[in-house]
Amino acid sequence: MNSDCPPEPVLRVAPRPADINSNGHIFGGWVLSQMDIAGGIVAARTAQGATATVAIEAMAFIAPIHMGDVISVYANVERRGRTSMGIKIEVIASRGPREDKVKVTEGLFTFVALDENHRPRALPPV
Repeated sequence: MNSDCPPEPVLRVAPRPADINSNGHIFGGWVLSQMDIAGGIVAARTAQGATATVAIEAMAFIAPIHMGDVISVYANVERRGRTSMGIKIEVIASRGPREDKVKVTEGLFTFVALDENHRPRALPPV
């Protein structure tokens, strides 16, 4: 796992049979939604309020997720702007009886802090 992400996952989840595609792997869209949830948690903490996903950059599917895997989603703030932040997200699958760790995907998601009118607002100071 990349040392840029924290040691504890933001989210840990196991896919269900409905999440499998015709190739026997988990849908990419399901994985993407889990990443967006984890990134949103970190973004909301950082913004101290509501945020919205505005971009996904540098997304890479490295290995498939299999039925029976448990995924751990790691996320941390990689960059901060005035109203937005880049959240680096990595997904690691625990696989098989020995719970081998396999990096399955990573990406950089951009979130913007929102005010009560759903308009961009300044991030709080660090």
